Amino acid sequence: MENFMAMGVTTITLGQDGSSPAVQDLSKWMNQVSEKGIGVNLAMFMGHGTLRNLSGIGRSNLISDSKMNGMLDTLNETLKYTFGLSTGLEYNPGLNASLEELIELAKIVGKNNRMIMSHLRNEDDDQIENSIAELLEQGRYSKVHIAHLKSVYGKGRERAEEIIDILKKARTVGIDITADMYPYNASYTSIGIIFPTWAKTIDEFNVAKIERRNELEEYLINRVNLRNGPEAVLLGTDPYTGMTLAQLSHEREIPFEDILIDLIGPEGASGAYFVMNNELQTRFFIDPNIGISSDGSPTGFHPRGHGTFAKVIEEYVVNKGLLSLEAAVYKMTSFAASILGITERGQLKSGMIADLLIFDASKVKAIANYTDPFEYADGFDVVIINGNIARE
Repeated sequence: MENFMAMGVTTITLGQDGSSPAVQDLSKWMNQVSEKGIGVNLAMFMGHGTLRNLSGIGRSNLISDSKMNGMLDTLNETLKYTFGLSTGLEYNPGLNASLEELIELAKIVGKNNRMIMSHLRNEDDDQIENSIAELLEQGRYSKVHIAHLKSVYGKGRERAEEIIDILKKARTVGIDITADMYPYNASYTSIGIIFPTWAKTIDEFNVAKIERRNELEEYLINRVNLRNGPEAVLLGTDPYTGMTLAQLSHEREIPFEDILIDLIGPEGASGAYFVMNNELQTRFFIDPNIGISSDGSPTGFHPRGHGTFAKVIEEYVVNKGLLSLEAAVYKMTSFAASILGITERGQLKSGMIADLLIFDASKVKAIANYTDPFEYADGFDVVIINGNIARE
């Protein structure tokens, strides 16, 4: 976890996007992690997709009463020691969930005074309202949170205002909704995000490749071009790491849709996708009710896993002056703690647990970029976690 500490992180969340360790008793796994130590504090979520798999539901659209009750019972037990439920409704198996299923889960989350942190069902600009509306329905029963808010191929400040206004109106009727985002205009996830719902798994894809080849090609052409074209897909999995889909297509002299079908497939790579508009995302960034997250990992081929919080200070505070240092620190500390329901961390205050950073804002640098995404951030001189120096 050195990459996180290097950019000033003292607490991480795990179990995001509907996926947590596939164990029936997550508390035992957490105890093992605690005994081994990971250097930083851990806020654990139970993944909805994992719950489906553990309950024998998997990718099914039809759920028996016994399996549904089993899933609810497992969630209820797990919420005793986790921070909430995470959903990843754009991914299997979560994408198979109905609103009715999600509401039943939300009722359990609310009864336990926990939260739902959701990767929305569809982040495309023409679907973002529907996706938020689905989460707001769950918000009638529990606190809800949008993970890594974005509008894929949406453009402009006015569009951002429209989306922010949806969240504001929800709060006026008593729905507790927050959101976070990362300070980069490229996302990072499995290449499966580009494929249609009927060709996301290997089995589905193999059938579609034979029986619906022309339809699949047309879908991929339209979807990739809508998302700024093949040059906006930066592959992050060997042997294609560091190449755009356009470069790979040119090198192989094969159309990019055939590269996706015949060379990669829906589970054959991950990548960064340059699909966000800077003006729109900047408006999200300065909103006081939208926090900062990395959505990153030590291994993902994206600079967010090594640079996010340093980039906030270097670019948005020092260089651009879009936020005061105090406002930026608030977004990354006490606001984040309040979203998670952590009351004993996140502020410099007598009696609080000492998770502290010592730094000169003018010297903080995010070194990682899309060419070298694994470079540690610089400028956080001392990282103190639970009162002990963790990095200096």
